[in-house]
Amino acid sequence: MATDRPSTARRGLLKAAAGATVAVSLPYPFRAVARAKAADPRAYSARARALVERALVIDMLAPLKLDFRPEAYAGRISTQETAMFRGSGITGFHNSVGFDGAKAYEDVLAFLAAWQGYVGRNDELFCLVDKAQDLDRAKAQGKIAVIMGVQNADHFRQADDVKKFHQLGQRCAQLTYNSQNFVGTGGTDRIDGGVSDYGADIIKAMNEAGMLIDASHCGDRTTLDAIELSKGPIAITHSNCRALVAHPRLKTDEAIRKLAAKGGVMGITGVRMFVRGRDPTTVEHMVDHIDHVAKLVGIEHVGIGSDADLNGYDDMEPKQLKELRASYKASYAFRDKIDIDGFDHPKKIYDLTEALIRRGYSDTDIEAVLGGNFRRLLGGIWT
Repeated sequence: MATDRPSTARRGLLKAAAGATVAVSLPYPFRAVARAKAADPRAYSARARALVERALVIDMLAPLKLDFRPEAYAGRISTQETAMFRGSGITGFHNSVGFDGAKAYEDVLAFLAAWQGYVGRNDELFCLVDKAQDLDRAKAQGKIAVIMGVQNADHFRQADDVKKFHQLGQRCAQLTYNSQNFVGTGGTDRIDGGVSDYGADIIKAMNEAGMLIDASHCGDRTTLDAIELSKGPIAITHSNCRALVAHPRLKTDEAIRKLAAKGGVMGITGVRMFVRGRDPTTVEHMVDHIDHVAKLVGIEHVGIGSDADLNGYDDMEPKQLKELRASYKASYAFRDKIDIDGFDHPKKIYDLTEALIRRGYSDTDIEAVLGGNFRRLLGGIWT
């Protein structure tokens, strides 16, 4: 089950981090920061700047750092990193990675402890999200709101574990990653058997706890089953439209329609092979997917789930990037770059906003895409 997962390489790093206390310099991510200095906010239109400043911007899949060494999130945040987060224009970050296998329970406990500890030590910048109102409070206070999530459900050993992890701060869970688990089938499996009886119990427990159900990596049948079995709306936090790109990780129009019919929201990602099947691949092609969802089911059902940190995958520490690439199946079809042009630096939300303006979207619709739609969804689930 771990052959296509980055979590195996991450597991030891994340577990060790729970007890680490010393911060070190992080040179690799800041290559992107230096590059992004060209993206001075003054270079963006007054309308784009005003929209980002006014909107509650929520990225529904955004690890705080694509750096899985323990020291990366063990101590105090640097002045440079603080400025990067504050300048990004994004308020809500869904901080989520995946764990699988027999040790998933212990590994997720370590993950939650390590990252919530990091947020707590740096509370002048960050705040943890319990209810949707915490996103509003963070926006008002100029802070970064951190939503704790997990991109799998292997750590739920039984349905009662859902409530336990909710009490520990988890607010979102994917039902599967890319491969089969006890809940259902992942998006890159050959055969999709749908949600199991056990999976139906997990979905019921998530509904009862008020934990967001995420079907981003699920196979086609498992996605449809999850939408049908949930008593309320679910999310696809980070995926794109298979009608535009023939990739197994993307969602069919049938799934998007059924998601929307139940009140769900789909976050569009900037991962290169999910955006376009060939180069060049730019932020304009990312907006093609927003257009597709908006035309198919309405603007109120689309948001952003970038599936990267502020710097992107291509600026990861080289050894970690090599291990991450190697951990996925060939069907993922990685190209030379993983990030897309114009959405690969800390101020990328401004570039996306400019692209939405060029497409003729109204201010109200742009604010909905940037975060308003996910805010509405989360407000109805986190009760």
